[in-house]
Amino acid sequence: MGNQNRSPSGHSAWRLIADELRGEIVGGSIPAGSKLPSEAALAERFDVHRHTVRHAVAALAADELVVPRRGSGTFVAEHTVLVHRIGVRTRFTESLGPRGGSASGHLLESAQESAPPAEVVDRLRLGDRPALRLDYVRRVDGLPLARATAWFDAERVPRLVDHFGPEGSITAALRAIGIDDYVRTSTTVAGRAATAAEARDLDLPTGSIVLVVRALNTLPSGSPLLYNVTRFAAARVELDVEHTASLG
Repeated sequence: MGNQNRSPSGHSAWRLIADELRGEIVGGSIPAGSKLPSEAALAERFDVHRHTVRHAVAALAADELVVPRRGSGTFVAEHTVLVHRIGVRTRFTESLGPRGGSASGHLLESAQESAPPAEVVDRLRLGDRPALRLDYVRRVDGLPLARATAWFDAERVPRLVDHFGPEGSITAALRAIGIDDYVRTSTTVAGRAATAAEARDLDLPTGSIVLVVRALNTLPSGSPLLYNVTRFAAARVELDVEHTASLG
């Protein structure tokens, strides 16, 4: 990685180190209860100064993935990563809620937009029609897991917002207006640092990583229904994408 504060891609070295260690912790290769290698060992592994390693470990501690113990070192904390399965019929409440937790949602904002982003116009085949945008946060047992932006053809989903109840369920709201079924037709996943707004809404420390899932859902007939951009807290959720969806 080199003795530099920033990588060639522009990301801080400490953040790249934190991301790699976070992946090893969440993936189980560094199990809960085990002791992290010393600062000196990590500095040698990543070819950086010790203060860079210290910054990375501090970010993991802020994510509550590791716990420093004075005089003993830093240990991997007990943590629970929920698995969200993404398939042809992906439903957040059904995927995450039944695992011993209670799923809920909170609507942050809704608006009808006459000039939505070109990406939305293209995926929903809107032409000149307006789009309905819903921004909301999904939680399990009160822990924020995802911040989502859902886009619809506004003419196709009249009064949808009125039915976005305390569970914050898109599926339930659609069912209330007569749309009983829809299917996932494409999924792409990418990781990046959370924005300030995402970190605030997901209760994440600055520099935390989110998994950005862009998904198109259609009616069984193939007509576009819903284009979703969901940012998952990477330290809290593992995405299990079935082979029927595509990764990019």
